[in-house]
Amino acid sequence: MTVDEPFEAGQTAHANDSATQVLGISQALLMPRLVIENTMPVLEGGLFAAKAIIGQPITVDSKIFADGHDKLAAILRWRPVHSEHWQSVPMVDLGNDSWQAQFCAPTVGRYVFCIEAWIDPYATYRYELEKKHMAGVPVGLELEEGRRHLLQSAKRSNAGLQRQLQHLHDELLTLEQDDQVGLLLSPDTAQLMGLADHRAYLSRSHEFPLEVERERAQFASWYELFPRSITDDASVHGTFDNVHSRLAMIRDMGFDVLYFTPIHPIGLAYRKGPNNALQAGPDDPGSPYAIGGAEGGHDAIHPQLGSLEDFRRLVAAAAEHGLEIALDFAIQCSQDHPWLKEHPGWFSWRPDGTIRYAENPPKKYQDIVSVDFYAADAVPSLWLALRDIVRGWVEEGVKTFRVDNPHTKPLPFWQWLIEDIRNQYPDVIFLAEAFTKPAMMARLGKVGYSQSYTYFTWRNTKAELQSYFTELNQPPWSHCYRPNFFVNTPDINPFFLHESGRPGFLIRAALATMGSGLWGMYSGFELCESAAVPGKEEYLDSEKYEIRPRDFTQSGNIIAEIAQLNRIRRLNPALQTHLGLAFYHCWNDNILYFGKRTADRGNFILVAVSLDPHNAQEAHFELPLWELGLDDDADTTGEDLMTGHRWTWHGKTQWMRLEPWLLPFGIWRIEKAL
Repeated sequence: MTVDEPFEAGQTAHANDSATQVLGISQALLMPRLVIENTMPVLEGGLFAAKAIIGQPITVDSKIFADGHDKLAAILRWRPVHSEHWQSVPMVDLGNDSWQAQFCAPTVGRYVFCIEAWIDPYATYRYELEKKHMAGVPVGLELEEGRRHLLQSAKRSNAGLQRQLQHLHDELLTLEQDDQVGLLLSPDTAQLMGLADHRAYLSRSHEFPLEVERERAQFASWYELFPRSITDDASVHGTFDNVHSRLAMIRDMGFDVLYFTPIHPIGLAYRKGPNNALQAGPDDPGSPYAIGGAEGGHDAIHPQLGSLEDFRRLVAAAAEHGLEIALDFAIQCSQDHPWLKEHPGWFSWRPDGTIRYAENPPKKYQDIVSVDFYAADAVPSLWLALRDIVRGWVEEGVKTFRVDNPHTKPLPFWQWLIEDIRNQYPDVIFLAEAFTKPAMMARLGKVGYSQSYTYFTWRNTKAELQSYFTELNQPPWSHCYRPNFFVNTPDINPFFLHESGRPGFLIRAALATMGSGLWGMYSGFELCESAAVPGKEEYLDSEKYEIRPRDFTQSGNIIAEIAQLNRIRRLNPALQTHLGLAFYHCWNDNILYFGKRTADRGNFILVAVSLDPHNAQEAHFELPLWELGLDDDADTTGEDLMTGHRWTWHGKTQWMRLEPWLLPFGIWRIEKAL
């Protein structure tokens, strides 16, 4: 019997269906007696796969109950989708009909899991026998029932188990009453009877999907750069070979993903000039998001960056430094893209015969045109061509893709493409650059995106940050959405950073690195670059439209602090996910104070961040001693993970002072005092 059944894709539910149908007795007799419901982690009844990480415990919870007072038993079963072999583990009754079990997936890929539950007659018998015996009630009849349980179970068991149960039965007949009770209540007897259990009224849940990914889908530090800007001269185009010179410093800052903006040929038609000017000069490089030219499209490399062999050498060199190259997958074309001539039916054309370019009024992007996914000529040829582009770069060693504006492309396309790619290459990661409405951001996670950009960039006050961090830690977000806290992007120069100086950059770096296992920064953040177009969250002299050399050793940088923040993350498992976060009392609205802890509390980190980049902030705050099983007056040891300083805290209420000219945040590891 099956319960928790989801609707199939395309199926429509009608609220009055049950009211118009009469339940027959034959149907009622076949319905499950046990209820298995509210199973987690499950997304939309199993329509989408919840997210998990290889080697990490996956906790499955469910409500399981039945009529009456009989004891129940349940197991959690799981298998990879390509295997027919199920593994199982007993579920634990937590009380109040709540059951739980854990398992670890040893490989990446798609899994399914289900729950089986049944009435356990021997467990019910043991409970009643023990209760009566402890109350001093005569149990002679109950002992006879126990003997019959043993005999019946022996008869339906295989030879080996039958011999063991028959031996228990025969031994029972030789014992005095108290010893008979002891034998029937013995855990060893219960284990053997469990093996012989015929699982009365067995009910089985639906098989729910689970997507297991590699660790970097949950824990990674991203560094974004324009390869063409790795040069000492703005008039000289940077190359892949030049990027080699940056690898060691990026590694030493603690980053493990090096993300390039598009590396493809750039169109000449309607090329943009500096600061998004509509007219470009003969030497202006244009926006790398205007993809495609005479040299090729999305599968080609801009010739000024180098050759395919140069790219391969860079991928290999980056790997030697512990860096993984991530590419930008932007499904848009310049008006010089080869597809416009080869596949004009893949695009939208206006009544006057001109092509429809991208617009976001009042902004116009004449250098970019979009494909039409559902054009008659595009189905399925366009879909397959885009899939093949991703496959091609995967075969060149790229296993991570940042996808530009995925919310403006069809969800069915993404669900198909990601599943198709991961079916062959299960370790590929997709990051959604989707600054849009919450429902769409969550849905992109459900259809397969490993991680996503977030609203973090615009959350600045204590109330905003607490609300957002809490939301991300609760279902359904915690099952479908992994937030990547980018502190800035080439498109977003946050207002908070315009006038906050070096302390402001440290504040945002601390919030991002401590708030999520995933964070990223765009080149120049470490130099505290903040020059903005007046009144806008846009960079003045944006690197999107010009080559921008930098002196990465200039004074006032926060390179050392970023390196230490990343080091702290690597050394503390509690910081390697956005989950496991809790807020605690701190009596100052300018200080965000929270804890990140592993499930066993073996790694417990406290984080306090001043949200004021200009003034010192002070506050009394509470140590969460109750989470360590300690009394309010207990002693704990604290260690400042930025400085290495150690001390002993006495009691629950403490005091802090954060000074922006020193460090506007504190990161402390707390432990029980010896």
